[in-house]
Amino acid sequence: MEFRTRVDIPVSDVPINHSTGIMLFGSCFSSYIGSKLQQCKFTVDVNPFGILFNPFSISNAIQKLLQGKGVTEADLVLRQGVYHSFMHHGEFSSPDKKACLDAISTRFTRASRALQVTDFLLVTFGTAYVYRWKKTGEVVANCHKFPESDFIRTRLSVNDIVEEWCALIEELIVRRPTMKWVFAVSPIRHWKDGAHENQVSKSILHLAIDELQKRFEGVVRYFPAYEIVLDELRDYRFYNEDMLHPSPVTVEYVWQRFAETFFTQRTRAINREWESIRKLLDHRPLHPGSASHQTFVEQTMLKLREFKRKYPFISCEEEIVNGLP
Repeated sequence: MEFRTRVDIPVSDVPINHSTGIMLFGSCFSSYIGSKLQQCKFTVDVNPFGILFNPFSISNAIQKLLQGKGVTEADLVLRQGVYHSFMHHGEFSSPDKKACLDAISTRFTRASRALQVTDFLLVTFGTAYVYRWKKTGEVVANCHKFPESDFIRTRLSVNDIVEEWCALIEELIVRRPTMKWVFAVSPIRHWKDGAHENQVSKSILHLAIDELQKRFEGVVRYFPAYEIVLDELRDYRFYNEDMLHPSPVTVEYVWQRFAETFFTQRTRAINREWESIRKLLDHRPLHPGSASHQTFVEQTMLKLREFKRKYPFISCEEEIVNGLP
């Protein structure tokens, strides 16, 4: 007997390998998958503006990278002694204005270069609700705990999202004609919106992505992260204590489904080989400096260099230079 409904995901016609240039933008799901891709040594850039939730802020971030227009001192806002960018997650905020700008600029430069060679773009929408700053009317990516009265909260329509993203996708098709897009809807519920409003919001995101798939057939695809968590893993044991965010077991399962969808057999074999080495590199010795530990270090470095020899297209320089403790 089957005690759950499994989400059927066909193997993608857009395979990913370790030479694929990958970028991920959006909600927590992009960060989860991005972290896994980084662990497996893929060429990947993850959320250069930090976690972004709404489609307009994600689109705005990509447009800024295309235009090469970073954040200036005039774009920063100050609240309670801390500088913020309304385009960025709070991880970039700082009491030091220069430190805030430097962190944003460094990340922006790296992401601009990455976008020029990106082959695979994964975008995760989290919510259709946006906050507009009353002073300018701009949609902010993060309110940074400014008073709620400083913003106007609205819900995007399907048409709003489709129009915004059609223009961006068309521009990138011109610049990167071989780039493939994969969209997902975050399975994390925005419970503060209320149960019904969260469902309406997620429905708008699904309908918008569906329309983009129709308009850009062969370019835009969809990965059912939302369906996997909300239907296939339909149980609160797959959530963290807040009952909203997925547990580590859930993240690992969704990652496995992602790998089955986009990785070839060879890519998955390389991942397994690297994972065994990564575990050795993460090992913390009980008796550092002992003869047995020295032998362990030498054997691990031999395996690392052999991996580098077999797969020269995967960067292992950092691990080789840093070695083991």
